[in-house]
Formats: sequence, C-alpha cells, structure tokens
Amino acid sequence: MKESFEIKKSLNNNVLIAKHNSFGEVVLIGKGIGFGKKQGDVIEDSGYEKMFVLTNQKEQEQYKMLLSDIDEDMLDVVQDAIQYISERVEQPLNEHIHISLTDHITFALKRLQQGMDLKNPFLIETKSLYPFEFQLAKEVIERINQRLNVHLPDGEIGFIALHIHSSITNKPLSEVNQYSQLISKLTDVIEESLKIVVDRESVNYLRLIRHLRYTIERVNSGESVAEPEKLAFLLKKEYPLCYNTSWKMIKVMQQSLKKPVYDAEVVYLTMHLYRLTNK
Repeated sequence: MKESFEIKKSLNNNVLIAKHNSFGEVVLIGKGIGFGKKQGDVIEDSGYEKMFVLTNQKEQEQYKMLLSDIDEDMLDVVQDAIQYISERVEQPLNEHIHISLTDHITFALKRLQQGMDLKNPFLIETKSLYPFEFQLAKEVIERINQRLNVHLPDGEIGFIALHIHSSITNKPLSEVNQYSQLISKLTDVIEESLKIVVDRESVNYLRLIRHLRYTIERVNSGESVAEPEKLAFLLKKEYPLCYNTSWKMIKVMQQSLKKPVYDAEVVYLTMHLYRLTNK
C-alpha cells in the first residue's frame, strides 16, 4: 500500500508541510510540489523528492518563518547544499541542519549583498579541528558561489564546517563553537606566557590543536590518562616556562569546561609547547 500525506500548508511552490500517519508533521520538498495545492489535499508517497521530520514544535515554527522570508532560488541552492552534505557524509544528519544551515546561508548571502564581510576569528582552529568538515564546507561554498554567481568569503567555510560537524555529531552548535573559541583562548595564553607569536600554519601548532581537541573530549567524558610521574618531574626541571604555561592552560580549561582536568595532561601539553617553541 502506498503511503500518503495530507497537506496542512503550502509554504511555497517547492515546500509543503504535511501530516503523515506514523511520522506526524513532516516537511516535503520537491520541484513545483506546492503549486496549486491547498489544505486537505492528499499527496502520494512518490510525489516529493525529500522529506524530513521536525518533531520539535518550536523548530517547525522556526522553519516556517524562515521559508516565508526566502526566495525559491535561494532555497533551492540551500537544499542542494544539504543534499550534497548528506550524500558525502554517508550517515543520517541531525534534522536541525535544515533550519540552522538555511538560516546561516541566507543570512550570509544577505550580508554579502549589503557589502558586509563577517570575519571568522576561528578559521584556522576550525580547519585543524575538523579537516573533513572543512573540506566539505569548502566544496559547498564553491557550489553556492557558482550557482548564484557570488563570492562568499573564506570565513564562511569555517562557519559552515561547524554546522556540518554539529549535525554529524548531534552536538549543539554552541558546544561545537566552544571548542574553537577555547582553543583560540588557549593559544593566546601560550603567546602571552611564552612571549612568542605562534605560527598558526605550522605542523606543531596543528598537532597541538588536535591534542587539545582530544584533551577537551577526555575532560568532557571524564576519561583519565596515566600520569608519567618521572617525566613530569624531569619536564618541570628542564622546561619550567613550558611547564608553568601548561598549568595556566589547564586552569583556563577548567574554568571554561567547568570540569576537573587531570594533572597528567600537564606532561603532554609541556611536550607540545616545547616543540612549538623549538622550531
């Protein structure tokens, strides 16, 4: 038996809100799908290209408001971007990406039209933290630029990469953002404490960033690492400045994550800082 949907509202020519027996309220997307349709009409299972369920009432309302504000060409481009991401990721994305990315891309394009350029202060951190998402975001931006004949700035790659990572990991964007911001803050601590300018493109910095990412994840999950006590004693004696800077970084992490950081992390951080200061 074929599935069917009862139309509740046509948002525009290509998007409908409909009711399904088992899924409840769904969003149906397809070329011309909403043309001439009215409330109560029935649409067959094969009559749409994409369906997603927004179970959260607040998100449904957000999406409806968003779409009433977007022209169909732009919506088409955004849907194409989300489709491209889901094909490349090969796993289900959190449905919230339909709202967050639609909102973000349309806002970015509006800013571009107004000649505003929003700087992304965490671009390098994002690229190092999430290389797969960054590459994918770069391809998405290239597709948007080509389709709409615009030039979105490179900073947008970083923003979209965070949206993709948030959707893959089911982590809220605020938490994903926190990682990049915390790592940027920790880099400031290093520069201030060691009186150096960190080369953010260097291999040692990329290694440090990856290490910090796993440290933050360990702290959040409460996982401990073994403490090499002899090594700690040696590093404290040989590289006191790097060792003290590591402690400062740990204090910043504890304040930011509001969780204890194991002492053993000092040893690993000290070794990374030593590499960073001795090119």
